[in-house]
Amino acid sequence: MNTPSQRRIAVAGAGLLGRLLAWRLLRDGHAVTLYDAGALDTPPAAAWAAAGMVAPLAETVVSERCVYDMGRVALTRWPEWLAELEATELWHRRGSLVVAHPQDENELTQFRRDLDDALGAPPGYRELDAAGVRALEPGLTGFRHGLFLADEAHLDNRELLNRLLEAIHALGGDCHGHTPVETHPGEVTTPVGRRAFDLVIDCRGHGARPRHPTLRGVRGETLHVHTDEVHLSRPVRLMHPRYQLYVVPKPGGRFVIGATSIESEDRSPISLQSSLELASALYTLSPAFAEARILEQGVNLRPAFRDNLPHVSREDGLIGANGLFRHGYLLAPAVVDHVLAEIRDKGERPFAAVLSEAAPQESLA
Repeated sequence: MNTPSQRRIAVAGAGLLGRLLAWRLLRDGHAVTLYDAGALDTPPAAAWAAAGMVAPLAETVVSERCVYDMGRVALTRWPEWLAELEATELWHRRGSLVVAHPQDENELTQFRRDLDDALGAPPGYRELDAAGVRALEPGLTGFRHGLFLADEAHLDNRELLNRLLEAIHALGGDCHGHTPVETHPGEVTTPVGRRAFDLVIDCRGHGARPRHPTLRGVRGETLHVHTDEVHLSRPVRLMHPRYQLYVVPKPGGRFVIGATSIESEDRSPISLQSSLELASALYTLSPAFAEARILEQGVNLRPAFRDNLPHVSREDGLIGANGLFRHGYLLAPAVVDHVLAEIRDKGERPFAAVLSEAAPQESLA
């Protein structure tokens, strides 16, 4: 019989939460089996399609204060974890830049006011004039003002997911792609039958909706483009009355472009209108993007509860962790720390009041 410190644990869902939890649990000495309904090398999870921003200040404007607080944890935890993965080159803490065209500068002013209202004139950002914007990003022209959010970061999310899978394999994890599962206390049901475990962790995102009636999917659309004509050192957010575009640089001249979330569970391809709006906004950010080549047009569903906050629920033999919404890389470290503290039955749980506050109909019980 396994001791409490050496348990057989199934993790359902090989997205960001699933891979992080499997990796940490293997390092703790547990025997871990990881399942995902899709491919493991190109997972269907929102984490694969995401831009990989860790932006607590920028997200505070449209989120609860606890999102900022959990995001501060992420700014500490990611460098620690990446050092353990020997992947520190995937982490870029160069801040982020917020700009608006002259005719939309009231949007930038409102963004700054919202930041001040949310956090009380927080440290970590400063106002820029045209010269300050050019000093940070010489490729951007035509912007008279900007905000530099110095404490923010981004990471190479796809390579991170690849490195996590490699580490899971190296530590002896048993990985099963293309294997949809149903989760139950102490067991999972796969297409070939049931299998018993000491503990099951369900972090399947939108795929766990049968267990969470109020879980919804929030559509996100992205463009992935390549160009050698534009060089950005950090994420750039373009404020606009209809949308807030973000552009995040990736290795090899690749950029991920996205905008605000859409309250829809439609998984159909990106519309012509959305594609044109994203491309047009990108062009206005820098005309040098005109010759960029479109590599991907991505659509995914971010799992969200009614309050747009993550929740962790527990019963004997089963833990559920879900609801990262559009804050995956920002909130995942706090959620993982909380789940691990639950399993170890020790360690601090500073966000327990938030993470464990799921409504009864969202409970796994």
